[in-house]
Amino acid sequence: MEIVSVRVLLVEDDRGVREALKLGLELEGYTVLEASNGPECLRKLEEGPDAVILDVLMPGGDGFGVLREIRRKSSVPVLMLTALDEVEWRVKGLKEGADDYLVKPYALPELVARLEAVLRRTRREDAILSYADLTLYPAKMEARRAERVLELSPKAFLLLKCLVEHAERILPKETLMQRVWGEEVEPNTLEVHLSALRRALGEPPLLHTLRGHGYILRK
Repeated sequence: MEIVSVRVLLVEDDRGVREALKLGLELEGYTVLEASNGPECLRKLEEGPDAVILDVLMPGGDGFGVLREIRRKSSVPVLMLTALDEVEWRVKGLKEGADDYLVKPYALPELVARLEAVLRRTRREDAILSYADLTLYPAKMEARRAERVLELSPKAFLLLKCLVEHAERILPKETLMQRVWGEEVEPNTLEVHLSALRRALGEPPLLHTLRGHGYILRK
């Protein structure tokens, strides 16, 4: 796998750990951006890294809070690091939007292998999607209808992505909730985002409700 051009944002408050990990990643061919806290991480995110390695326990905001902010701005893959080995912490990280989770202490080869796996999965998922006159660019979380850029929230984009991936198939509301939120949410929450998506898509309508069955994207 070619990794020379891959840029990784490393978020770790312990300077010694950060410098050692940075050196190890650079020896593997990665370009490393550094951040020691949440606010600095969010600023560096504007530089467009290909992946983020995020420590859970940091000053200036815990890693879960930083992860939520990252997910509001980007679909960049995130590998979380933590000394907390409890299952509930790992589940929390994955539900908040992490792509993988590694418990300290860890060996550098395992971290690199997990990072490569996350990048491979993300690259497959970031292939351009299309249906009718819709085109989706998952890496940028951008959607267009014909030449018009759609103004979508991150959740609305993820809903549209799921619908395009399953175009002309009925998707129950529970499926959409699991795909987008990772759990069942209030039906009203789903409806609000679907309504916003319908407005953004405009005419002629593509998103249809089949009462008692779910939702379908079709011409």
